[in-house]
Amino acid sequence: MAHRRPVVLAVVLTALVAGCTSGDPQAPPSTAGPSPSPSATTTPTPSPTASPVPQVVPVYYLVDTRAGIRLARETATTTGTDPVRAAVERMIAGAEDPDYTTAWDPGTRVLGVDRTGAAIVVDLSAEARTATVGSEGAATMVQQLVWTVTDAADADTTPVLLTVDGAPAGELWGAVSWTEPVPRQDPLSVRQLVQIDQPTEGAATGSPVTVAGEAAVFEATLPWRVLDTAGAEVTSGFTTTSEGQVFAPFSFTLELAPGTYTVEISEDDPSDGEAGTPMTDTRTITVS
Repeated sequence: MAHRRPVVLAVVLTALVAGCTSGDPQAPPSTAGPSPSPSATTTPTPSPTASPVPQVVPVYYLVDTRAGIRLARETATTTGTDPVRAAVERMIAGAEDPDYTTAWDPGTRVLGVDRTGAAIVVDLSAEARTATVGSEGAATMVQQLVWTVTDAADADTTPVLLTVDGAPAGELWGAVSWTEPVPRQDPLSVRQLVQIDQPTEGAATGSPVTVAGEAAVFEATLPWRVLDTAGAEVTSGFTTTSEGQVFAPFSFTLELAPGTYTVEISEDDPSDGEAGTPMTDTRTITVS
């Protein structure tokens, strides 16, 4: 609000203005311009985080056979960024297939995987030193880790070194010593000779069912059969691998009615049992 000035002062000012014949005109009052608006601050939009891509990794476990303790393989789907780490974690946790086992302490943690040198170095926590196995089981556990790591890394010929809490593992389980990188042993001496990779244990699938895997069998002949939940044989036959007496791929299809089945493959046994019980591998599946 403008202030009102006294009347006497207003009269005097009027007279003074009337008596003046020259002088500068009164300057108009200045008018303040509008205040500039503050500039808007732009917040950068964060880049979306890429979702991990599911990966299928091979994992090796222990299985009892006519030739002693052997390695059997199971495929697992993971969403981790490092397939080697994911495969080792699954190896420690155990298999889906009840026929497969692992002797690693389930409390064992994967502390790191280094693939930069001539060997793949896997660092595990101190729980890795705990296992109740004999000399055969201990030697097979070493190969279990070696095969799991090299298969997941797609590095068949690269040796593996185990460290525990960052130091070379040394003596393990009272049976073996692991101080240097260890390569894979001959698959014919450490692996189960018949192996189903697909379908996985407990899979739900439609018909026809594709059964695929690897086997090292006599004259490339691989018998198979399908059992129902009561153990009765539903159907049987044989397929062939691409080559005999070495690990080679096979694949065949089955037309099955809806239900739960066990698919079994086995070695062909030309000795009629003299060589011991043929090695087998099974998968339980549900067909819709």
